[in-house]
Amino acid sequence: MHYLKRYIILSIVFLTASLICHAQELPTTSTPIPAEKPVEKEQETPPKPIAESIEIDTDSLQFTTPIDSTKQKPILEHTLVSSATDYKEIDRINNIITLYNEAKIVYGDITLEAGKIVMNMNTGDIFAYGVIDTAGVYSQKPIFTQGQNIVKPDSIIFNKDTRKALTYNSVTAQGEFNVKAEVTKRVNDSVYYMKRAIFTTSKDPNNPDYYFLARKIKFVPGEKIVTGLVNMYIADVPTPIGLPFAYFPMTTDRKSGVIIPSFGNNNNQGYFLQNGGYYFAINDYVDLTVLGDYFTNGSWGSRIESSYRKRYAFNGSFRFLYENQIQSERGFSDFQQTNRYNINWQHSQDAKSNPNSRFSASVNLGSSQFFRQSFNQVNQSATLVNNLSSSISYSKTFPGEPQVNVTTTVSHNQNTNTDVVNLTLPTLQASVSRVFPFAPKDGAKKGLIHNINLQYNLRGENRIATTDDDFLTSKMFDGAISGLRHSIPISTNFKIANYFSVGLNANYDESWVFETYRQFLEDNGSGGFNTVRDTVSGFDA
Repeated sequence: MHYLKRYIILSIVFLTASLICHAQELPTTSTPIPAEKPVEKEQETPPKPIAESIEIDTDSLQFTTPIDSTKQKPILEHTLVSSATDYKEIDRINNIITLYNEAKIVYGDITLEAGKIVMNMNTGDIFAYGVIDTAGVYSQKPIFTQGQNIVKPDSIIFNKDTRKALTYNSVTAQGEFNVKAEVTKRVNDSVYYMKRAIFTTSKDPNNPDYYFLARKIKFVPGEKIVTGLVNMYIADVPTPIGLPFAYFPMTTDRKSGVIIPSFGNNNNQGYFLQNGGYYFAINDYVDLTVLGDYFTNGSWGSRIESSYRKRYAFNGSFRFLYENQIQSERGFSDFQQTNRYNINWQHSQDAKSNPNSRFSASVNLGSSQFFRQSFNQVNQSATLVNNLSSSISYSKTFPGEPQVNVTTTVSHNQNTNTDVVNLTLPTLQASVSRVFPFAPKDGAKKGLIHNINLQYNLRGENRIATTDDDFLTSKMFDGAISGLRHSIPISTNFKIANYFSVGLNANYDESWVFETYRQFLEDNGSGGFNTVRDTVSGFDA
């Protein structure tokens, strides 16, 4: 009995101690735990997959998530619109969307087209590939467009969140260049890095006749290309032409800047720097280029070029070239110094700008031997031209009754073999349309007097024949011949006895000259006569 009491007391103490220890492990709460419910540890609920909490519209792919006060930024910054010809596959567990055949997505200012597009919405990565058609051809290659930049790779990996991309065998056009790279890494909107890239002006970048190959490139669209080691290839054959680095400006806007000259050697003039100067982007209508050449023997040259254009009004170009050529060295018997020049001007007027007046110019004049002996001749075919010609004309019409037309033309013709220069400075032509001075203001014209009509035509010329040496000097006017010719045709018609029609016409011509000849016979003192001709200056008609 004594041992039974001791056992009961020890059991109560042990049970009490156990309850106290267990109570210390439970969390403190203000709500008492019901005695009838056993105390169980709360198990953690696994997180709900994102795909199950996202509502998907398969046409616009607009994703919405439950409202979270701690996150204000939406999953997608823009609405992502997609389309595909064959199918759209949505993997809700892995949150992956696949578009097949003529797939296309539009996300902000970015458009991506390809045969197959796979989008991982968890990572934000977008994969685009081509597809193999029934003929076994890899077709529907990706086309990546952002703004005005278009890239056409074989495949592409793009992240919609960071907007970074990797493209393989991409082709893009920048200004006059076509750029193709094995691997292109897009860092942001304005910086691309390329590996083993070629850039060429050939129309077919996949099979160019010539190109530059760069191992590494930093490419800023619309601005520049900066490369490391670069070599020139012709028909896929490397040439010794190469640079340790290169810089190619690619801006589409015109900017003023320095033009780097070319360096070389000439057997007649020595070492030279050619075609160096400055380009002036004056405004949207006109520009100006100033270039110069210098040779170590003292020869030099300069060139001024300008192009201008005004829409719906006129356009043209102007070029002036001047060369001071020195042959051999001073003091030698074969030393020679010559000055040569050439002027070229082309101007045309839009026919719709002014229907009653028109101005045009086509000028090509200068030294007869310029194209054959110029040390900066680019157009080699010009050396075969034996004739230089120019024409500048202006015409004006005065509408009304009668209508008056006036045309004046300055022309030039130069034979580079004989050095003969012929000019007309200028030729003037004017005409007045037919008038009936005696016709009644109202009613039909009847009879001989009413049908009298006349016209007026005027032609004037100033002809100059000179040589290349005397051209643009005072001597060129020594043999000038000037004159004007007036012509007035008059006609009328009438009927006799209502059965016979009679027409009468006459023409009045008069010439005005400013130099005449007086000719007479003079006794030569030996029983004969000599003909003597004197030139008389002054007006005569």
